[in-house]
Amino acid sequence: MSRGAAGAAEVAAAVRADVWLWAARFFKTRALAKQALASAKIVSGGVACKPARTLRVGEMLHIARGDERFEIEVLVLGNTRGPAAVAQTLYRETEASLAARAVQREQRRLQHAGTPQPPPARPGKRDRRRIHAFKQILGED
Repeated sequence: MSRGAAGAAEVAAAVRADVWLWAARFFKTRALAKQALASAKIVSGGVACKPARTLRVGEMLHIARGDERFEIEVLVLGNTRGPAAVAQTLYRETEASLAARAVQREQRRLQHAGTPQPPPARPGKRDRRRIHAFKQILGED
């Protein structure tokens, strides 16, 4: 029996916070979700969530994952991990959160704009000859 897009996220009456975060694809494993919850990186209503806390529809969550910060509203309580398209229907990110992440993404891009990129591959014979010739011109060889 194949699971369609609608059946991939089983709707539950009550779901644990760690299971929901895993099903919504904020964390790759449930253990990582549990670890983030235990270290107070997920906040709901100004209070840190615990892994076994039951989530409710309409609840606002503040998620800190690395450098990223999300403000989301829980729309559907899913307890199985499905495709990314289905996982995105479980929550809605606030406009302020989207804008802040876009600004942060742009800042990271600009910080790394001036750094030299490594060559795509090791130099070949012809490249090495050109490097040696250039070094001779500079007097480094």
